[in-house]
Amino acid sequence: MGDQNCTERACPECGHLMVRDEVRPLTIRYKGLSATFPMPGFYCVNCGEGVHTGKDMEVSDRNLNLLKAQAENLLSPTEVRRIRKKLRLNQEAAGQVLGGGPNAFHKYEKGDVLPSQAISNLLRVLEVLPNGLEVLQGRQTSGSHQA
Repeated sequence: MGDQNCTERACPECGHLMVRDEVRPLTIRYKGLSATFPMPGFYCVNCGEGVHTGKDMEVSDRNLNLLKAQAENLLSPTEVRRIRKKLRLNQEAAGQVLGGGPNAFHKYEKGDVLPSQAISNLLRVLEVLPNGLEVLQGRQTSGSHQA
C-alpha cells in the first residue's frame, strides 16, 4: 500500500489525487444490526474511492468484532476487561486459568479477537460467583496429574 505517513497518492479507479482525510463515516452490517464509525483512509477528491492501509483496516475489524459480539451475545472488550479486573487477574493469568493462553485476554480486550461463547459464559458466571475461580485455580495446580 505504500508509506503509512504518505498523505497523497493516485486513485486506482480514476487516476486523480487521493488525500489522506482524517476519517469518513463507514456503515457496516451484520445479522440485521448496523454500526457507523469514522473510518480513516485515503479518499479520491474526484470519485470518492477509498483506499485503506493495514492500520486503517484494524479500525474496521475492531468495529465489526463489536457488532458481532452484540449479535452473538458475546462479551465486548470492555466487559471482558471489567470482569477480569473484578476477579483480580492480570491478562496472562486469566488466559492460563480460564483458557485461551497467555495472550488471549490481551487480544479480547483490544478487540482483535472475539471471546468464544464458552469464555463469555464462564466470565458471566464468575462475575456472579467469583468463588468459582478458586475451583479453577485449584484444578490448574493439582489437576495436571489427572487424565
